[in-house]
Amino acid sequence: MKRDDIVQLLPEVFRTTLAPHTPMAALLETMEAMHGPAEQALEDVDVIFDPYRAPDAFVPALASWLDLDRFFPPRANSGGVWDANVEPLSSGIGRLRELIAAATSLSQWRGTSAGLTRFLEVATGIRGYEIDEQVNGEDGVVRPFHLEVRAPAEAKRYQALVERILQQEKPAYVTYQLVFKQ
Repeated sequence: MKRDDIVQLLPEVFRTTLAPHTPMAALLETMEAMHGPAEQALEDVDVIFDPYRAPDAFVPALASWLDLDRFFPPRANSGGVWDANVEPLSSGIGRLRELIAAATSLSQWRGTSAGLTRFLEVATGIRGYEIDEQVNGEDGVVRPFHLEVRAPAEAKRYQALVERILQQEKPAYVTYQLVFKQ
């Protein structure tokens, strides 16, 4: 709040004592200065909640609000304290920003092959995942409730992340096999 706005909120008896170089003038200057940082933060609050413009240090917190922190490596979040030396997502902070931006559409498709494929592509930044829902067992009969996920060879470096995503995003009753293409 600016000094003049604060003055308008004061009772009339205090307003009559306002003069330069008085304790009341000094108090008003202090009040104005104390409001400055809060007002600046509120002025730019939209930046904080935009996954593309939020400060890097705040992006993991945004992700946790969307329950995406379950894909972080165990060391990245230790009791609610973020380890700044550990990437929250092995594919990088940019991929995490993309996941946050896509979270609502991904949740609509959760439990489907299309949703799982899209989640893997957004999280790793690599296209070309294939999910086969008609996998034959050793006896030649289709295995019920089993998926074969074929990942592009370049996704091998993100294998731990891909495994966490598959465990969390597939339906609970479904088993899977992850295969990397050559």
